[in-house]
Amino acid sequence: MSLLIVNTLPCNDPQALEAIDILGRFSEDYKIINAYEMNIKPCIGCNNCWLKTPGICSLKDGYEELLKGYLKYDETVFISGTALDFADHRLKNVIDRILPAATMYTCVVDGQFRHVPRYNKKFRFGLLYSGKADREYLNEWLDRVMINFMGESLGAFPIEQAKEMSLCI
Repeated sequence: MSLLIVNTLPCNDPQALEAIDILGRFSEDYKIINAYEMNIKPCIGCNNCWLKTPGICSLKDGYEELLKGYLKYDETVFISGTALDFADHRLKNVIDRILPAATMYTCVVDGQFRHVPRYNKKFRFGLLYSGKADREYLNEWLDRVMINFMGESLGAFPIEQAKEMSLCI
């Protein structure tokens, strides 16, 4: 399995470095994207990625590298800080910007409307978080994100449990 590691913590953060080392040992092919330095902007809700430039976000801040990584690698693990018992704004921006991976069209799946995926790809996302957070809520949130993109959640784990996360990939 190939693995994309998206680190939204500073690239010299000791916990992030240790988690990356652990995850790297369990994957033959992996890539690290340090999104902290990229300053990913929040989605502005312009819908250009659906209507004007399908699959391409109108914001030009380097996010294209992340979207291409999601498509290329089998699984993605995000490493994030926390705020107010939830993932911090950097991870929230990164997740919200995955919208170009869907189309504006909807279909009913298990009695709920879902956007039709733009690509023939089943996303598999996991989360390692640093700091205090409500793990149960983060798991529920990540599950919902993956349902919306017809993908699979690998779960949310405290960063100290990187080894346990590696067993899910």
